[in-house]
Amino acid sequence: MSEKERKPWDLKRFLTTLNDFELIPLISDLQKRFKKSNHISPKQKNSTMGMILVTGATGGVGKRVVARLLSQNYHVRALVRDKEAAKSLFDERVELVQGDVTRPETLTPRLLENVSAVISCVGTRVQPVEGDTPNRDKYYQGTKFYMPQVVDSPQEVEYLGMKNLTEKVKKYIRSDTKLLFDFTHPTQEIKDTWGAVDDVVMGGVSESSIRLEPNKAVFSGNVSTANNGGFASVRTKNINPPLDLSDYEGIELRVQGDGKRYKFIIRCEGKWDGVGYSYSFDTFNNTPTTVRIPFSELIPVFRAKTVPEMGNFDPSCVYSMQLMQTKFEYDGDLNPKFSPGLFRLEVTSIKAYGGSANTPQFILISSAGVTRPGRSDLNLEEQPPAVKMNDKLGGILTWKLKGEDVLRESGLNYTIIRPCALTENPGNKALIFDKGDNLKGQVSREAIADLCLQVLRWPEACQKTFEVCEDEKPDQGQTKQAIAALNKD
Repeated sequence: MSEKERKPWDLKRFLTTLNDFELIPLISDLQKRFKKSNHISPKQKNSTMGMILVTGATGGVGKRVVARLLSQNYHVRALVRDKEAAKSLFDERVELVQGDVTRPETLTPRLLENVSAVISCVGTRVQPVEGDTPNRDKYYQGTKFYMPQVVDSPQEVEYLGMKNLTEKVKKYIRSDTKLLFDFTHPTQEIKDTWGAVDDVVMGGVSESSIRLEPNKAVFSGNVSTANNGGFASVRTKNINPPLDLSDYEGIELRVQGDGKRYKFIIRCEGKWDGVGYSYSFDTFNNTPTTVRIPFSELIPVFRAKTVPEMGNFDPSCVYSMQLMQTKFEYDGDLNPKFSPGLFRLEVTSIKAYGGSANTPQFILISSAGVTRPGRSDLNLEEQPPAVKMNDKLGGILTWKLKGEDVLRESGLNYTIIRPCALTENPGNKALIFDKGDNLKGQVSREAIADLCLQVLRWPEACQKTFEVCEDEKPDQGQTKQAIAALNKD
């Protein structure tokens, strides 16, 4: 049968497409009302695309940071010394990588692949000698039940380890890109976001799908020109609120194709059948390719007809993205590399490129008291035990300060948090912030983990170092106010 002849139209697939993209209001509303699911709102989905590396993930603060990142739908990679031992500490969503900051050969490029930020909770291991009290926090409040001793070398962990880690991070965490879809780590959220939109919506019979396979998404199918059709595509549901990519120059696709020409379409309005901005790109058979699509070169189109009067693409409100295999180019011209039949496009990632990082790329959990050893203006006897015992603990605070300086000189966007004595308390107290390294007291590990996630999203936190401890009052918004005041400095 000739492709030009009529073929049976699939009404069921047409209705499925409309329903999948919630274009049949009654059915969509009923499904939302009665279907029990773990649906994640588009706003939440926007925050799931980045990969956060946590070092020192098995420690008291590190474990809590990992748990909070997962609760906010981030992808989490954890650097651990013993991968098998760490499996029992985390659920299967955490990607475990075995390595050690003191051994630079273990910090491979794979560790930093697609990572957008690092939260370092690494610290020199300290253990008590015989006679310890079960409640370590009592010691740090001044009751002397035991004498701690270091297990690791503070110089290697706090200083050389920071040098090793920041050198790797500088090479592999790029400040000019924003990861939008990471298909190397398939998730249910990504699967729910993308769906097929083929020429069945205009009476055609082409078919396609997007499958999430290990380390990639595969857009494939069969394009037919029967019934005057000739395109197949996959598209995201509308992102709400839309993405603001105004700080970037364009979209970067990492793909491996079949030698055919494809289209990437992006929309800055929420209409289903509205104007899209299109860019055609060629692929090479079985060859990985990076495709950069400048926003300035996107062509406004409506059903493959150009509409130049719509003006330039507005990257401040990105509602949806689409990949398409089609016989149509623009304004009646045909795709010069089109042939009906099977096609396959593998996609590794979709990023925005050409921007500059404006949020912390590296958050370091250091310690209050790092500048106090040797200060002549302080009464040593009035200082916390860690300050008084700095020399006996291998100069642990001294080396922490040197590690801070390494991070400050790295060129990365950083935030350094210096907690006072860490406790196992719930973390429901207001926090006190200061600069100058004079705070004394204690603070919950829970509160520090929460603080890390807040800092991760704040441009104002970049290039800041501050101390933190707990107030005696329950937190009723004081912490937020204190942070806002600190960020004005």
